[in-house]
Amino acid sequence: MGQFFNQPDFGTEANVILPTDVIKANSSLKGVCLYVGTAGDVAVIMQGKFGTEGQAPVILQAITFKNVPAGSILPVIVDYVVATGTTASNLITLK
Repeated sequence: MGQFFNQPDFGTEANVILPTDVIKANSSLKGVCLYVGTAGDVAVIMQGKFGTEGQAPVILQAITFKNVPAGSILPVIVDYVVATGTTASNLITLK
């Protein structure tokens, strides 16, 4: 989605996501935005926030969007949705 040169201006893929605190370099969502079905906080690691030399990021790099309303699309590109700090549910990735 959005203004990236290789992406259309609309979503073409959608998947249900469950937040997790198990973060591995090969488990990235690879740059998605999120639909929030049930209101709450959403803790994410933004795209490109990797550790040294391609290692996975750590939970401390997560940023929390507070009080996201139900039915919202977060206009940010993320690689991970972190369970610690996430109270929203019914999350769907859009790409």
